[in-house]
Amino acid sequence: MPRELDVLGVYVPSLLVALIVTMPIYWLLDGALARAGLYRWVWHIDLFRMCLFIIMFGALGIYLYR
Repeated sequence: MPRELDVLGVYVPSLLVALIVTMPIYWLLDGALARAGLYRWVWHIDLFRMCLFIIMFGALGIYLYR
């Protein structure tokens, strides 16, 4: 995948596309984990959510640049 994408004459980083793809998937997964009651077993919920997002975004970024 190229490092930059041309969107209407403006170059945007391809990781921005990865961010836009990751957000809805993260929201769906976060909602499913909350409904399943997993957050009762997590020590720090906000830290867990942030790490979950970073792992998902990093995995997609590595997949795109591979």
